[in-house]
Amino acid sequence: MAKAIATAISCQKTLIAEAGTGTGKTFAYLVPALLWGGKVILSTGTKNLQDQLYLRDIPTVRKALNAPVSVALLKGRANYVCHFHLERTLQNGRMTSREDVGYLREISRFVKTTGSGDKAELSRVPESATVWNLVTSTRDTCMGAECQYYQDCFVMKARKEAQQADVVVVNHHLFFADVALRDTGVAELLPSANTVIFDEAHQLPETATLFFGETVSTSQVLELCRDVLAEGLAHARDGADWPKVVSTVERAARDLRLAFPQDVVRLAVNQIAPSSAFFPALEKLQDELHGMVAVLEKQAERAETIEQCRTRAIELSDKLAAWDSAQNANPDKVTPEQERVLWVEAFSSSLQLHQTPLSIAPIFSKQREGTPRAWIFTSATLAVKNDFNHYASQMGLWNETAQSWPSPFDYGRQGLLYVPENLPQPNSLDYTDAVIDAALPIIEASGGRAFLLCTTIRAVNRAAERLREEFDKRGLPFPLMVQGEAGRTELLDRFRAAGNAVLIGSQSFWEGVDVRGDALSLVIIDKLPFSPPDDPVLAARIDALERKGLNGFVHHQLPAAIINLKQGAGRLIRDETDHGVLMICDPRIISKPYGRRIWQSLPPFSRTRDANVAKEFFTTRDRDVPTTRDA
Repeated sequence: MAKAIATAISCQKTLIAEAGTGTGKTFAYLVPALLWGGKVILSTGTKNLQDQLYLRDIPTVRKALNAPVSVALLKGRANYVCHFHLERTLQNGRMTSREDVGYLREISRFVKTTGSGDKAELSRVPESATVWNLVTSTRDTCMGAECQYYQDCFVMKARKEAQQADVVVVNHHLFFADVALRDTGVAELLPSANTVIFDEAHQLPETATLFFGETVSTSQVLELCRDVLAEGLAHARDGADWPKVVSTVERAARDLRLAFPQDVVRLAVNQIAPSSAFFPALEKLQDELHGMVAVLEKQAERAETIEQCRTRAIELSDKLAAWDSAQNANPDKVTPEQERVLWVEAFSSSLQLHQTPLSIAPIFSKQREGTPRAWIFTSATLAVKNDFNHYASQMGLWNETAQSWPSPFDYGRQGLLYVPENLPQPNSLDYTDAVIDAALPIIEASGGRAFLLCTTIRAVNRAAERLREEFDKRGLPFPLMVQGEAGRTELLDRFRAAGNAVLIGSQSFWEGVDVRGDALSLVIIDKLPFSPPDDPVLAARIDALERKGLNGFVHHQLPAAIINLKQGAGRLIRDETDHGVLMICDPRIISKPYGRRIWQSLPPFSRTRDANVAKEFFTTRDRDVPTTRDA
């Protein structure tokens, strides 16, 4: 794999590289990246992986190679303390809780000693603490070169270091936010980079879709109103009746949300009835925002912060207008790059209007044009039965080299795929209960040490309720950990420490989770992870495929589900010494014609449908148990 990557770097070519768990793919791309010279942008899936690369993996490889390369870490601006906003928050003292007051004191001390200003260094203040919003800047609230603290700005310092470094570590969100918004410092790095490497590249289609799309929400409007009121009263009290200016816009934003009486809604624009209150409410909000912009224009010169509010108000107004006009666009005049899915999403107290690209392939292809450079896409899950077509077509990587390197593990001996018999269809009402009934004897046999991965939050909650009851009733000593009861990192630390726990989670535990050794010996998957059929973007993409004469299920839904399932299955065997059972409860893997394609894409585990064989797997010492291979 390292040789293939070295060839791609030296020839400035594109390579799609799938490498199974345990192949050491991080070292496989780091060695050629550090040896070949030039500027390298290395993008990974999450901030945690970013820190791991920067703090652990790159120093290890750099030392082994004795390579004199400089490395920088670049994150989004929300990760760095902003001197201006910290100072303003200390002066205003608008703290809602005693806890936040304590956190603010910690941040104030931290700023005096830190070199980077990166909040990841301050572990005493949780990443989720609301106080961070008050002491970091956004693209909208940054004063730029006008700021009195510009020379000491941590964001500018990080960007400067990235400019000068040989290797820059970013994450996918940052990379694509930059391509879309030109606001994170990556845009200045790209021209000089001769190699771009994406690790966890299976996440790119979703991340790119998010950033090449546009979203505007009523909560952004309400936040703007709050700031307009505060800044108007502070700097131009006599300039307008600020409470009145703000309240009409706030009411219009709330009325837009109330156009949908349900709690949670996801609808494509063509599913909204023309007689709905939504369209007049949208028009009303646009009118009221224009009124607010007119007031801000007259007062903008009185304070820099009022000018900022004016800019934000114009931007929100433009986004609402763009969404409104996109729904009336002539489809015959729209290029593939401009094809958008328009949809709305309502939450309990806010409404979001989305414009999502139908395909990111034409947009991303355009981004890759221009300066020749190497593009490396690597992950453990990019292919479906060694076929890369689904991934390549999503990313616009047509006719590019794609290679696969399998895991070094002996899956036939180390793992067992168990599909229980007699389970109901996944859409039946009592399905989660049936899954728990089938899973309990296996959880008992494994002594806990299990992940139960669900496809919905509702299933997570029902499974947690049932397992709590059953563990109490049967006197089983397995600690139960449930997604949402604590942060992901904390739950995983507790899971590893317990040694006999059962953890129930949904999508965020299907990938990027590494539990080696005996603490995890059983992975139970409740259903095949097909995307919800009511997803407006999915429906539009299937429709587009079918207009081209392709089958939406075969060419999109099935490959996407297989790649997702491979991620979930990949939690089980992380090491040469790991052993365990992968239990997939969904009967469709056996009963449907496409089932064969699914399990043939998984690691080559031994297979059984017999619960006794699955239970024996945990007690047979050498694990070489007889299994039926007729599944």
